[in-house]
Amino acid sequence: MEGAVIRILNWSRPVQRMAEPKAVVSKMRPARTWKRADKWSRASTVNSVERLPSEILMKILSYLDAAALFSMSHINKLFYQLANNDALWNKIYTAGLIKRKKREPICADEPLLKTAATEVQDRAAGYWRRRHFTSVAAYEMNKWKSNLRPISLHTGMPSQTERVLSNLHVSWELTVSDQSGRQCTLEPSRSQFCETCVTLWWSGGGGLPNYGQISTLQLHGVRRIALNCPGLKKPGWRCLMAKLDMEALAESAQVIGQDRLVELRLLQPGIIVGVWRDSSSVAFVMVTLHFHRLLERSSQGSSVCPYVEPIFRSPFDDIDPEYGLHGYQLHVALYNSACTIMSRSFPQIFCRRTQISDGLIQLPAISSTIISQHTRLSSRINLPWSCEALQGTVKNCCIMSLTLLDEFKTPFWCVGSPVSMEREKTPVSYDYDGKHFLIHYCDSDGQLKMKLVWMKEQKQLFVISLVAYVSVCKVNRHFNRNY
Repeated sequence: MEGAVIRILNWSRPVQRMAEPKAVVSKMRPARTWKRADKWSRASTVNSVERLPSEILMKILSYLDAAALFSMSHINKLFYQLANNDALWNKIYTAGLIKRKKREPICADEPLLKTAATEVQDRAAGYWRRRHFTSVAAYEMNKWKSNLRPISLHTGMPSQTERVLSNLHVSWELTVSDQSGRQCTLEPSRSQFCETCVTLWWSGGGGLPNYGQISTLQLHGVRRIALNCPGLKKPGWRCLMAKLDMEALAESAQVIGQDRLVELRLLQPGIIVGVWRDSSSVAFVMVTLHFHRLLERSSQGSSVCPYVEPIFRSPFDDIDPEYGLHGYQLHVALYNSACTIMSRSFPQIFCRRTQISDGLIQLPAISSTIISQHTRLSSRINLPWSCEALQGTVKNCCIMSLTLLDEFKTPFWCVGSPVSMEREKTPVSYDYDGKHFLIHYCDSDGQLKMKLVWMKEQKQLFVISLVAYVSVCKVNRHFNRNY
């Protein structure tokens, strides 16, 4: 940072004539003297710059762009005050508006462009700096959001979600609070994108309190502005995506699997905590996020309130009231950190009104009686994990992604969560003599039941039944019906 000041203000360094070398000089002495002199010269340069009149300093800073000005504000208190001058940021903001107006004939900030020059003193301190970064963020959002329009026919989700999130510099942070009030904020140790979900891992590594001492877990989406200032945290925004009260969830947390080292505890759909079995410390935290409105959920909320999805009522389309739901599309994927176990799309699934019972609407995708629909899995169901120098595999667990589109091809029910497979005592299908298993997912919007059988000869799992159950209340709210 000091080097940047020297390059910008190099003219202020006094010119000195080098002294005559001595006749006898130690071999190690010149190297130490040169480093010390270089350090002193930088410090003296900064001190000499600070003695310049503020008018001259402001004139020099007026030639810098936003990235250089932001970097200068981190040198010391004097440069922080100078680099946050409203007049400087008003100039940068106005220049950015003019540049964007040339690219776009219709500029949303055109009224501010006309009054920006006359309202510098009427705004609160720091207004134009915030306004500049906000306008840059909005411009980048509009530019890249158009890349979310191509929809995959297989999944029903935007096919460029990972690319858009990367170009908009969207990431996620986990904030852990213990019962004494201390907080620690961690960035993911690794992430994995699949067709419709992203899975994030945070390793414990001694930075997390014991499981019993955690009071709250908060997941924030973070979006930062792309600035060329290496070594500095870029300006940005944090958006609350989830907040978990661990004391309330202590009793309801479900153990979905374990190996000889860790135990997986499902706090809520999409969030699990790996706890070391020989202690109560946290090995890792894993969060799965579905792609549906992930960009909005990660960047358009506030630090204390999550993004609220707008309510769009679908048109009433019930030509035959007895026909029930029709034209739905279901995509289900099972995967882990090593491979994709299953990924299938089921179009044109439906449910007659007479089949609605117990407040749930059945949408069968694979029938146990139609052998041609049965699907072979590419590998066994397990969930590999790694934490620092240790690693393992939890059997009969994996990550499930569910995307249900309504008859208008609009996302209706979207889920991304770890699930477990359990042994069924009663065989589901007498066409298979192997062991039968069940994956059962349930939340407030619906359920999914996947029945599987292990084939000894092929040494593979087959899905022999798949049914999605949607809550009647959710359908009535969405379509304004009365099932």
